[in-house]
This record gives sequence, structure tokens and C-alpha cells, in this order.
Amino acid sequence: MPNVAPYAAATAVGVIGGAYCAYRLYQQSQHRIPEQWTQVGTLKDIYVYPVKSCQPVKIEQVECTIIGLKKGWLRDRVLMVIDDANNFITARAFPELYLVKPTINNSVLTLSRDGADSIDVDLAEVIANQKSKTATVWGIEVPVYDCGDDASAWFTKLINRPSSTYRLAYYASQNCRDPPKDPRVKVFKFTKNDTGALGDDTSFNLINEASVQDLNSRVGELEITPRQFRPNFVLSGAKPYDEDNWKFVKIGENVFEIVMPCTRCAITTMDPETGARHPDSEPLKTLRSYRLMEGEKMRKVMGTSPRMGLQMSLRSASGGTITLNDPIYVA
Repeated sequence: MPNVAPYAAATAVGVIGGAYCAYRLYQQSQHRIPEQWTQVGTLKDIYVYPVKSCQPVKIEQVECTIIGLKKGWLRDRVLMVIDDANNFITARAFPELYLVKPTINNSVLTLSRDGADSIDVDLAEVIANQKSKTATVWGIEVPVYDCGDDASAWFTKLINRPSSTYRLAYYASQNCRDPPKDPRVKVFKFTKNDTGALGDDTSFNLINEASVQDLNSRVGELEITPRQFRPNFVLSGAKPYDEDNWKFVKIGENVFEIVMPCTRCAITTMDPETGARHPDSEPLKTLRSYRLMEGEKMRKVMGTSPRMGLQMSLRSASGGTITLNDPIYVA
């Protein structure tokens, strides 16, 4: 009787190898860049948020990198304020942050706010003189540089919580941080290149102006603007909520995959000009009446957070530029 072991082993190897190849093809197909595109509008606004939870910088042209938008030293959500435990804080609990205005001149970050003296932080000096340490964003450790005692004193005075000290931290990596330990990561199939620097979910966020206008028609006299959703990109020309059906977005020649819808929190209830919270939690209250995730599985994962806008990741090469009025295509 012939020895069948070698044949069985070879067959097993073939099956395993075939299964692996099939899996790799499946993975690749999930992120394959489409060949057919439909123009839905144009790019109306570009916003970069240097410091998490602080004011944006509005610009006309920007570069795309894997961890977010960039223009020289101006980068999206690469700085954050941390507490005594090196954990990030946001305007959800610290509304004082919301009206801090950052500007960038070469490598110098200037922070200002009405009623407070401004402060300059030279980010090049921070990188040159500081060793990285660890801070935490949504339970994930990230490497950061400490921006110094002067910046710490400025934020500590501004926030003014008894016996608490706050420090400004600068992201110390060119790679995306690790995905959070969150069921959404599995449901929406996050990759290691999706989470950006210090933003909540992904590297890029887009809002459809027509969807915001539709929301406005539902909230009475209150005027809602795209800025309340803190997007990177504002799309003009599409139909309301058409974005629910898109898988890819192309701005100019830069291709983004939609990782997940953007679910919204209490920051949307803060006036983008004054930082004041709406007394009736609008527009979040209205959004919850018609924009919750559909299906039992999604509701279990996303809870009562309504969707508005898109969380996206770069799928074309880093270094491409985006300019105001660029055409926006979808697939």
C-alpha cells in the first residue's frame, strides 16, 4: 500500500495556500480603487485643526498624507491637551478649549483666545529638544513630545481646574496610531492606515453641505452650519444624504475610502463662534430623530449617536494636493 502521507500533506498545503490567496484577494478587493467615477459637486471649504478640540484654520490648498492634511508645519489634529495622567481631554468636558485659536507661521504655533495673552510654541524646537513620551487617546497609547512648561502654564490657567495641571502634547510619529479597542473597528474593518494621528476615528472627515441644509429645515429658527461638524472637507452640489450610498470619494486626483459614517456627539451642540452649548441639545436632538444607524447590529455598536458626514482614509499615494473648487467624484 503506498504511503499517502506526503500526498495528504501536499494537498493540505495546497488547500491552505489557496485559502490564503483567496483571502488576500478578498482583502485587496475591499480596497480596490474604482475605475468609474461620478461627479457630485465641488470642494467648498478646507479646514485643518492643529490642536484637537480647538478652532480650525481655513485654507485654500493642502497636501494629503496618511495621517491627515498638511501644509508645511500646519497639520491636522497632531496636537492635544493632556491631563495629569497623560490622558487626552476635549471640549466635551472642557469647553474652554473650543475657542482657542491656533495659527502657524513656519514652525511657530501661536495660541490665542479672547481675554488671554497669546503664547508661541516653536514645534521645531520641541522636536529637537524633547524625547518622546507616552500619552493616551481613547485608551490607546501614542508617542508624543511635551511642548514645554510655558504652554502647560497657559492651558492650566485657561482651564482653571483646582489642583490640576494640563500640558500640550505633539504627536511624535509619521504613522497612524493603533486602532482603538472598540467594536466599531471590527464592524467597519479598520486597517492600520486608517486612524490618523490624534483625531477621534479616521484621518479625514467630509460633510455634505446639502445634508446640513436639510437638517436646518428641521430645527426651526436655529441656524446650523457645516462648522458645527468640524469637517476637513465641505462638499457643495450634492443631494442631501447621498453620501449614505458612497464607498469611495475622489477630490481632484486623491482617492479616499469611506471607512464608516461619522457619528456625532455633544460637540455639535456648541456654537462654532461663541462655544455656547444649545440649551435643548440641538442639532443632536433632531439628528437622533431621523439619523440613527439602521439595523439591530449597527444600533448595538453605535448606540444613540446619529450619523452626519463621512470618516475617510487615503487610498491613493501620499503627497497629493487638494485645492478649493476641486471637483468631487464618488463611487
